[in-house]
Amino acid sequence: MQANQALQRVGPFYKALREFAYDDGILVDLNALDCRRTPGFEDSNGENFGKVAGQQLLATNTERLSELQTKLFANAQAADLHRSVLLVIQGMDTSGKGGITKHVVGSMDPQGIHQVGFKKPTPEELQHDFLWRIRRHTPRHGDIAVFDRSHYEDVLVHRVEELTPPARLQRRYGSIRQFEQELAHNGTLIIKVMLHISLDEQYQRLSTRLDDPNKHWKFTPADIDARLKWDDYMEAHRIAIEVTDKEHAPWFVIPADRKWYAKLAVQQLLIEALESLDLSWPPGNFDLAAQRRRLEASR
Repeated sequence: MQANQALQRVGPFYKALREFAYDDGILVDLNALDCRRTPGFEDSNGENFGKVAGQQLLATNTERLSELQTKLFANAQAADLHRSVLLVIQGMDTSGKGGITKHVVGSMDPQGIHQVGFKKPTPEELQHDFLWRIRRHTPRHGDIAVFDRSHYEDVLVHRVEELTPPARLQRRYGSIRQFEQELAHNGTLIIKVMLHISLDEQYQRLSTRLDDPNKHWKFTPADIDARLKWDDYMEAHRIAIEVTDKEHAPWFVIPADRKWYAKLAVQQLLIEALESLDLSWPPGNFDLAAQRRRLEASR
């Protein structure tokens, strides 16, 4: 597959997740989506195959994902492959972003992973264009970069909280499209996911954090501040997804009320993306027989 092209062999999760959130290519009302659905893991009647089966598939495919990621890294190191992957993870508070990085990303070889969580910009970062801090973390050839929140915060939060004038927001959408086009042109496969939880499920998760002293560190009053503007944030997500969803940088809305499914869906998207590269193990650039003789002589 040549750089700057979309995935040529999309898999079942790619198709199912696109069908879940899009109707004839148009993003559906986010608030109308069933966040307990399990697209790509359902029978013909729309019934999911269950948590136990999902967790088993997640565990089974951990080795497959690790092998594919290692092949990507190995081909960049030994065969000068100019390919990489960028996984963008967005979602409301408690949607499970940390669980994805821990259980899915954490199953891969850390030497080929670059994971970064973008928080409130520092004074230094505020002196630059909003993409300046993002560009510093784009994946090197052979790497998988994982953005826990991303450049999309600068249009989502800024729209809802009115931190940036509308005209400048429009320019930011254009800058994002150009930025992602550049990444794709340079050989990066882009996977953007919105972990979509329901308002009721977020209430349960926030309540659990407040009830458990061991989870108080995860809670901030800002979580409730954003919750009180739920519809505004859903609208901001809708706009951002619609104007930046491109063939080379597609968005996937993942129903995330079932934590096990959200992890499974992201894992499968990564596997399908890496499989589309059709990588094999790179051959050694040495005389195998000669090196075997040298090794034996060293005993």
